[in-house]
Amino acid sequence: MTRAWLALGSNLGDRAAYLASARAALEREGIQILTASTVLETEPVGVTEQPAFLNQVLEVETQLQPRSLLDTVKRLERELGRSPGPRWGPREIDIDILRYQGLQVDEPGLTIPHPEIGHRPFLRRLLAEIGAP
Repeated sequence: MTRAWLALGSNLGDRAAYLASARAALEREGIQILTASTVLETEPVGVTEQPAFLNQVLEVETQLQPRSLLDTVKRLERELGRSPGPRWGPREIDIDILRYQGLQVDEPGLTIPHPEIGHRPFLRRLLAEIGAP
């Protein structure tokens, strides 16, 4: 089993329910949640004319390799009702891989550590809250 850190975000509909549904869906996929940060409300970044987000960071254990984990979380987003939209636009649910047990990945469509960590103070705050490396 490998440790990974995921970010959850939602700014449409019942935001807290989307986060809870995402946590439950991850566990149904065999992705064990070890630690969950508090839920933090944040202002949108990039496209600012949209509702505020609820965000949370999870420390998880998984048997999935990074690409398979990405495929799984993107499928879960669709199953939970995420509709296509512009980059950094409003969304029902977003699940991002922030870190994957010290691994660095730079492939088309997958960069680990997540390149936005340095631009999103709330991600650093939530990672620190759960003691992420």
